[in-house]
Amino acid sequence: MTNVDVGSDGFIVDAGLVAKAFALTEADVQKLMKSGGMTSRCAKGVDEDEGRWRLTFFHQDRALRLTLDGSGQILSQSTFNAPRRNAGTK
Repeated sequence: MTNVDVGSDGFIVDAGLVAKAFALTEADVQKLMKSGGMTSRCAKGVDEDEGRWRLTFFHQDRALRLTLDGSGQILSQSTFNAPRRNAGTK
């Protein structure tokens, strides 16, 4: 699987990887991330998951979850239905 770059400010995920999961273009992903139409969450593994990270991207009612090791190697990838989260607006 593809690696995710680990930078000093966090993880850098290729927009193409995210775009493919949501059937979007890379430009769409970049616009949605900037506008808040796509959000993400990062979780650090603890106990038996120590050294792993979980990155989850949310768009409309779908999610992409990447599980990574500490070097950014993707260990697993899945997409699934996710209820829309209320951001407190509208």
